[in-house]
Amino acid sequence: MERESFENEEVAKLLNDNFVSIKVDREERPDIDNLYMAVCQTLTGQGGWPLNVLLTPDQQPFYAGTYFPRRSILGRMGLMDMLEQIRDRWQKDQQGIVDLSTELMEEVKQHTLTSHTGEVHEGLLHEAYEQFIKRYDSVYGGFGSAPKFPSPHNLSLLLAYGRAYNHAEATRMAVHTLDSMYRGGIYDHVGFGFARYSTDEQWLVPHFEKMLYDNALLAIAYLDGYQATGEQKFAEIAETIFTYVLRDMISPEGAFYSAEDADSEGEEGKFYVFTREEIEQVLDLEDMHTYCHIYDITPEGNFESKNIPNLIHPSLEEVAAERGLSLLGLETLLEECRTKLWAYREQRVHPSKDDKILTAWNGLMLAALARAGKTLQKPVYANAAARAAEFLWQHLRREDGRLLARFREGEAAYEAYVDDYAYLLWGCLELFEATGQALHLKRVLELKDNLFRLFYDEQDGAFYFSGRDGEQLLTQSKEIYDGALPSGNSVLAVQLNRLAAITQDADLQIVGGKLLEAFGGTVSKYPTGYSMYLQGVLHQVQGSKEIVISGRAEDPMLHEMISAVQIAYLPGAALIVNYQGKQGADLRMILPHLEDKPAIQDQATVYICENFACHAPLTTLEALKDELAWHVS
Repeated sequence: MERESFENEEVAKLLNDNFVSIKVDREERPDIDNLYMAVCQTLTGQGGWPLNVLLTPDQQPFYAGTYFPRRSILGRMGLMDMLEQIRDRWQKDQQGIVDLSTELMEEVKQHTLTSHTGEVHEGLLHEAYEQFIKRYDSVYGGFGSAPKFPSPHNLSLLLAYGRAYNHAEATRMAVHTLDSMYRGGIYDHVGFGFARYSTDEQWLVPHFEKMLYDNALLAIAYLDGYQATGEQKFAEIAETIFTYVLRDMISPEGAFYSAEDADSEGEEGKFYVFTREEIEQVLDLEDMHTYCHIYDITPEGNFESKNIPNLIHPSLEEVAAERGLSLLGLETLLEECRTKLWAYREQRVHPSKDDKILTAWNGLMLAALARAGKTLQKPVYANAAARAAEFLWQHLRREDGRLLARFREGEAAYEAYVDDYAYLLWGCLELFEATGQALHLKRVLELKDNLFRLFYDEQDGAFYFSGRDGEQLLTQSKEIYDGALPSGNSVLAVQLNRLAAITQDADLQIVGGKLLEAFGGTVSKYPTGYSMYLQGVLHQVQGSKEIVISGRAEDPMLHEMISAVQIAYLPGAALIVNYQGKQGADLRMILPHLEDKPAIQDQATVYICENFACHAPLTTLEALKDELAWHVS
C-alpha cells in the first residue's frame, strides 16, 4: 500500500484535503494496534496488516480494513473510492457516523476486549493435546495448512506435556516439527536464523523477513528439544541462531535490533536465493554436485526460477556412503561450501535492517541466550545476555525507574507495556539462574513490583496491557492470546510461579493462580491458542519446584552439581546457587530462607523442594543425578 497508494500524489491530496493522516509503528505502539485490530476483527471478522482504520476526531473508530488497492478492482473496494464515500457521508451525516462508532465500540468491548474467568484444571492440557493431534501435519510437521507459522511456544508446550504425562506422540509431533522447520527454506542454510513464516505447507518458501522475537523463541524451543530428547542436532541449530543474532542483529552496545526486511533492491527474497549457475561459479565442480544434491539446487529452481537452499535429502549418512566419505568428512565439506556461499552472498545488497531496540523483544533474546548459557554450559551466551540486560537497564529506564519500550538513535521513548515488563522479567530470571548473581534477581523483583503497581487489576486478577500512567485510549485490554508472540499475562503465569518458588512467597503463587483463573473461560473455548498460558497451567498442576545448591565457589563439586541441574530438562523448576561466605551474602539478604540451607560439613549440598517443602539434602553428585533421573523419568 505504501508503494501503490501512500506515495501517490492523487491519494495524498485526497487524504490531506479531507483527513488527518496518522501512521503508527505497531511495534512502538502495540496498545494502539491491539485496540484497533479488535475493531477490525469486529467489523470484518478478520484482522491483519496493513491495518487501516478511520476515526472520528475524538478517536472513535467507525471503519476498518486491511489491504485496499488504490482503486476498486475485481470486487475489492479501492482506497480512493472508500475515502471519497466516507468524505461524502461525513459531510452529510456526521452524527450518524458518531452514533455508529459508539455502537461499534460497545460491541468491541463486549466481545473482543473482555476475558472470561473459569476454573483452571489439567483437562485444559489434555483438550489442547487432542486439538493439536487433529491439526497436526503428519507429512511436513507443524499444524494446519499454509501459511505456516513456527509458533515455538506450541512446541515447548508439547515437549513439556509429553514429559509430564509420558505422551510419546506429543514429543514426536514437536520433534518432527522442529526437524522439518530446520530442513526447510524457512531456515537460512547459508547465513543462519529463521524467517518469519512459510508461505507453503512444506516450510520451503518463507516470507523472507527475519524477526528478533521469532529467533529468540525458536532458540528456546530448540534448546527444549535438545534437553527433552538429547538430540545434539537441536543444540547445534540453537547455536546457529545465536551465531546469526550476535553477528547481524547486535548493536555496538550489545543490545539487539528488531528485524531484517524481506526485500532487497525492491524484490522479496532476492538476497537469499541462488541460481544453479551461481553455485557452479562459487564451488568446485565435485563439491557443487554434492551441495546441489543435498540442498535441492536445480537448473529450473524451486522458487521463481531460482533456488532456496533446503535440506531435501533425508540422510546425510547415505550421501556420505555414496561418495566414499565419513559423515564427519561430508559435514566438513558442506560447511566449507556454506562458508563460500555466505561470503559470495555478503557481496549482495543487503535487506534493510530495522535498528529499533525494543525492550520486549530484547527480553526474549535475553531469555534465550541465558537458557543457552545454562543448557549448553557455554558462559559466552550468558555473558552476551548480561551485556544486553545492562544496556536495557541503563538506557531504557527513566530516572524514576519506569521502563520504556523503544530505543533508537540515542532516544528512549514510550512507557513500556506489560509485554516489555513480562519478557524482560523472564530474561533477567533466566540470567539469574545462569549466573547465580544477586543483581539479576534484584532486577526481577523491581520489575515485579512495578508490574503490580502499574498494570495489575486487583479485582479480577490479571494485568492490563498498558500502564496506569500511560496514554489512556478508549478502553483498556488484558491480552491472553498467544499468537506469534506469547501474551504478557501468559508469560507472567509461568514466570511468577518460578519466582514464587525462588522467593518462597506463597502469596505470589496465589496471585499466579488467580491470574490463570482470570482467563480460564476464554481459554477453554480454544486451548491451542493459548500455549504459553497452558505452560503456566502445567506448572501449577505439577506444583512449584525449587533446587538450591549450597557450597564454596572454589569447590569443583559445587560446579559439577550446578551443571547437572542446568542441563537437565526440568520445565518450570527454579534453580538457586547459594554461595557460602561473602560471595553469597547479597543473595541471602534478598532470600533469607537460604540461611536454612547451608553446605553440610562444608560439602556442596543440594536441596530439592516441592510446594515449599524440601526433601532430605543431597551431598554427592551420584545422589543428585539419581534424584534428577527420577524427576525427569
